[in-house]
Order: sequence, then structure tokens, then C-alpha cells
Amino acid sequence: MAPRRPNLSRPLCCAVFFLSGLVAVTGCNRTPPEPAPSVQADTSPRTTEAKARPTTAPSRCIAELPAAAPKIPPPADPAACPPDPEPDRKLPLAEVSFPDAPNAPRIEVELAKTPPDVERGLMFRRSMADDRGMLFKLDGRREHTFWMHNTCIALDMLFIDDDGVIVGIVEGAAPLTDTTRSVGCPSVFVLEVNGGWARKRGVAPGQKITIPFAAR
Repeated sequence: MAPRRPNLSRPLCCAVFFLSGLVAVTGCNRTPPEPAPSVQADTSPRTTEAKARPTTAPSRCIAELPAAAPKIPPPADPAACPPDPEPDRKLPLAEVSFPDAPNAPRIEVELAKTPPDVERGLMFRRSMADDRGMLFKLDGRREHTFWMHNTCIALDMLFIDDDGVIVGIVEGAAPLTDTTRSVGCPSVFVLEVNGGWARKRGVAPGQKITIPFAAR
């Protein structure tokens, strides 16, 4: 897995309102006024027009999961999986929890924060324990794209905003494919777990996860 070229999200425009009104202006004169016939004041009602200000803020971008679960591809054939050029490479570990999902599952994650670690990701892995994953801290809040180059196991990719809200999930990304994958919403983190893990645990977009301090 490695991130690909990001697509910058476009900001939404907010509505503006205008209010028109009538203003009366009276002149000023220091000399005594001359007698004048009495004039009856115009007491007819006047109306003004105004456009209402929108009262609802734009909603957060959330990419919902399809109703049907996708078929999870099998791992790549060992003969097709490239050898790991750095088999002893280690990353720091932390714990991620899912308090909004049934039974509040927890997993141990490797933290990928540096550009080399983010670029390498889970490449060359032949397997991964079901309670493990990798959490990526990315370079800014925007729409990120990932691919499965040199990645030998199917993965779920959870795209996560800075406050821990899951904004979308790519389910069962096929191994050894260079197709770019995204959810169309801005994110700051991506969590990769085994393909099919999220749906089996009831983890879905709109839920929150805990982001460990060490990942920030």
C-alpha cells in the first residue's frame, strides 16, 4: 500500500442575505420657520423585503457503505508477492479502539508517520493477525488516495478525520493492484486492517475511533 496523488477537495459556498429598508432624512435650519398650513402625516404602512439567512450548517462529508458486502479477495499467490527488502523494519505500536461499534473492539496498530514509512505501508506482508493493523498520519487534511502496489493481502482502508470520525471505508482492496482508491471525503488518517474486518465488527462510516496521542 502507498498513498497516491491527492485530489484537492473544493470548498462549498455559503448563501448571503440582503435587507432593504427606508430611511427618513430631515433638514436643519437655525432661523424661525414661517407659518405653514398643516399637513396630515402619511400613516400608510410600509413594507420591507428580506431573505432569510440559512440556519443549517453544511453537513460533514461521509461516504456510506453499500448495503451488500463485497467479496473479499484472497491473498496474493506467494510466488507473485515480491520479497521484502527490509524484513527487520519495525514501527512503533499503539492501540486503537472503536467505542461506537458493537462490543467496542480494539486492535494494535503500527504507526506510519514518516514519508518512508507511509510510502511502504503494508507492502510485502504475506499475512496479518486479525487484531492488528497500520495507522497512517498523512500530510494534511484533504482527499487522499491509496493503492495496493506490492501489497499482498486484501485490506479494508478506513479514512478518518482529525477528530476521529470515520468518513469512509474502502472494503476488500485487492492485492497487487495499482488502482487508486479513495472515499471522496477529506481525511487526516487512514487505518488499514484485514479485508472484511470492518463490516464483521460493525465498524461503519460516521462512527468515531480513538486516535492515540503517539499518532498525532
